[in-house]
Amino acid sequence: MLGRDGLEAVRAVKVYRLEGVTEAEAEGFARDVLAEPLEQRYALNRPLVDDARHRVEVAYRPGVTNPESASLLKAARHVGLDGMVAADSSWEYHFYGRVDDARARAIVGRLLVNDTVEHVVTRPPSTLLLRGDERAAETVALRGLDDDALDELSRTRMLYLSRAEMRALRDFFRRAGRDPVDVELETLAQTWSEHCSHKTFKSPLATDGGERPPLLMRLKDASRRHDANVLSSFEDNSGVIRLTDGWGVCGKVETHNSPSAIEPYGGAATGSGGVFRDIAGTGLGARCIASTDVFCLAPPDLAERDVPPGCLHPRYVLRRVVAGVRDYGNRMGIPTNNGSLHFHPDYRAKPSVIVGAYGIVPDDACRKGAPVPGDVVVVAGGRTGRDGIHGATFSSGEMTGTTSEVAASAVQIGNPVEEKRTFDALLACRDRGLLRALTDCGAGGFSSAIGEMGARTGVAVELERAPLKYSGLAPWEIWVSESQERMVAAVPPEHADDVVRVCAEHNVEATVLGTFTGDGRLVVRHRGRVVCDLPMELLHDGMPRAPLAARWAPPAYDDHDVPEPADATAELCRVLADPNVCSKEPVVRLYDHTVQGTNVVAPYGGPDGRAPNDGAVVTPLYGDDAAVAIAHGLHPALVRLDPYWGAAWAVTEALANFVAAGGDPRHAGLVDNFVWPVPDERLLGALDRCVDALVDAMDAFGVPFVSGKDSLSSTYRDPRGGVVEVPPTLCVSAFGPARVDACVGTAFAEPGSYVVLLGALDASSPGGSVYARMRDCGGALPRVDMDAAATRFASLHDALGRGLVRACHDVSEGGVAVALAEMCVGGGLGARVDARACGDGRADLLLFAEVAGCFVVEVAPDALDDLTAVLGAGPVAVLGRTTPARRLVVECDGELVIDASLERLHDAWARPMTEVFH
Repeated sequence: MLGRDGLEAVRAVKVYRLEGVTEAEAEGFARDVLAEPLEQRYALNRPLVDDARHRVEVAYRPGVTNPESASLLKAARHVGLDGMVAADSSWEYHFYGRVDDARARAIVGRLLVNDTVEHVVTRPPSTLLLRGDERAAETVALRGLDDDALDELSRTRMLYLSRAEMRALRDFFRRAGRDPVDVELETLAQTWSEHCSHKTFKSPLATDGGERPPLLMRLKDASRRHDANVLSSFEDNSGVIRLTDGWGVCGKVETHNSPSAIEPYGGAATGSGGVFRDIAGTGLGARCIASTDVFCLAPPDLAERDVPPGCLHPRYVLRRVVAGVRDYGNRMGIPTNNGSLHFHPDYRAKPSVIVGAYGIVPDDACRKGAPVPGDVVVVAGGRTGRDGIHGATFSSGEMTGTTSEVAASAVQIGNPVEEKRTFDALLACRDRGLLRALTDCGAGGFSSAIGEMGARTGVAVELERAPLKYSGLAPWEIWVSESQERMVAAVPPEHADDVVRVCAEHNVEATVLGTFTGDGRLVVRHRGRVVCDLPMELLHDGMPRAPLAARWAPPAYDDHDVPEPADATAELCRVLADPNVCSKEPVVRLYDHTVQGTNVVAPYGGPDGRAPNDGAVVTPLYGDDAAVAIAHGLHPALVRLDPYWGAAWAVTEALANFVAAGGDPRHAGLVDNFVWPVPDERLLGALDRCVDALVDAMDAFGVPFVSGKDSLSSTYRDPRGGVVEVPPTLCVSAFGPARVDACVGTAFAEPGSYVVLLGALDASSPGGSVYARMRDCGGALPRVDMDAAATRFASLHDALGRGLVRACHDVSEGGVAVALAEMCVGGGLGARVDARACGDGRADLLLFAEVAGCFVVEVAPDALDDLTAVLGAGPVAVLGRTTPARRLVVECDGELVIDASLERLHDAWARPMTEVFH
């Protein structure tokens, strides 16, 4: 791709710059701290490599957080180098062969540097200290602006507020007789942003059939009908359900799409860090036990010409988002043990980066208290810088070809080691009873965290007390910065010193920023000047709301018949190699999914570690077999064709994966994540149908949604003309109690077992399937019978708990054929089955039919009758038997349909991601 002829080798060298130390001190620091003597060598103030033809150095841009810098300074203090005032790191790349300077820089520019946050160093910096003159808050002329000027102000300041909202602000300040300070304007924009206020989901809808309640209200109302196992829902940073006596399990899934579109490593990493903080900020503090990631991107082999201006190639995005999640979770010691990858060309402008986390919390700490007047505001963790500024508002707007240039300040680079220390400190504070309330400092920074925590009381903040990474920040930048690894607590005044002391014991900085007042106002001072004085009522209840117009018309799609295949074995290999189906093992192996030592069901199992499990199961309480199952489901292509049935699929698949892993379907909690283009009437109509499906699903399965997130800005406007909208995406996550004795995995275990299909397939509904799409066909869409699936899930869970099932795999993308192939490859055993046992219709359409809520299970010969009795009247079909031969053989009406060795199947299935992550 880069024309690498003549390039023979590349060597990388780590560069550290230290300021404020002598040469002898630097020598000792390099020897004792930086270099590993068994496998590394170092040089001081001279090149380490001097035989390369060309050298290029890449470093973070000034002002972008380099997590290593803070670690270097902390390490220096530990070894007594108190004089070190600054440190930084970078990479040198040395090129060998017939490569000129222009070629070397081109390779670096395409593969090794992201201009949004990094730069090529052309000359060494004279100092590492970032200094700037302190800037005062400014008054913004607002009262005299007409509508066009209001629109321009919203655009140029990246407020992303509508004309009606800007008018409401203008009217308020006219009544107040003054113009706003920039801190006030930024506070209002953050609080009213789609990202933070969820205004679309909270507004009533005017639909074709009349006005309907807001989407969020409908979800909450339905959830309350099924909340017997719920400890906290829709009122905290994550939802909490009961795990066992004395303990709850909490879950939250977030999106980090906009930052990941322009800087995928930092965007995904801080997405993980942010959702970990959601868990840590639940109640009075929870401990993270697991991490998940779901990435939706354009295919990695997308032609370069199809990448829109200002966007990154999906292959680069894929590798970097994986690296971001890997580095953050691995360094924090949180296992990443469930996730998936999904591909569609219309993610080419903006990926969907969905990250989740789960934790455990004592029952008596699962609900946070409410601050009372006199409590103090304490911020703990990392320092505040210019990174992440406008993150909340930036994530609420659509992308254009220049987004990466104008929104670079919205990108954050996380420091997981800092976050780990912060979590440990705050859990210690929780256990000592020092906290009244706790929340994370995420989108909107202090503005969001403190403004929301003090919504019922009022709060006064002394902004100059905030620890800064460097000088020169304006007050509004300090206030809305989204610098990572910061938590905010409400602390009784008598405990403030103890909180600061406990944090210091964990090497964490903690500072008292202000006081909860009781006057119902948000007052922010900076060096004695009031830079913000707003009523909480305006912030949280003053945003204008009007019914949103929604309409739904089914989109037209190709419904002509799928032609019969000339070679079904070859078609199976093609389906296995599709990026939506193929093995994701090269990604999973980059994550430490064994850390904490709690795995019962890992991402991959079987004798050779090749069998992809449907969910994760962990036992997070030491000495206790109480288990937590985690799974998810989504089908963006199906949601695009029909949002109702696509949403029904997502819920059903999430619960099917959950049950297959060992989870109890009667006690699960659900989390929704909507990733949508900027909604117009048509897209609001699609949201409306999605929510209808979720409400129906809750009633059918008897389990509630306890948390969720909507991200309604995934639209890209091409400067050349045209619009790219992501496929409307709904990801549903399921978590809750599991039985360890119900965990069997997906790998076939013994030759001679029965292979049994649970549930009914539908050969007449291939629409949305991988098989139909690969053959450029459509067809009727699959419709899930959720009531029947609910009965099947409960009885299957009972059968698993009774030991009647040796292996279990849900039927998902690729259909029964893919499920069989994965179970064979995973167990190293063959199978001989009859496609006619799947139902009526053509063999290929039965084998590749995608119907959520069905399962392929392995059953011992002497357990089949007992299994049938437990499952009751649900469809149960014996497909065939497992065999010692390493082949998958499928017949239909006496004719051979598929005959493939496991080696051939595995090669087709494993190759695509291996080529990306080789």
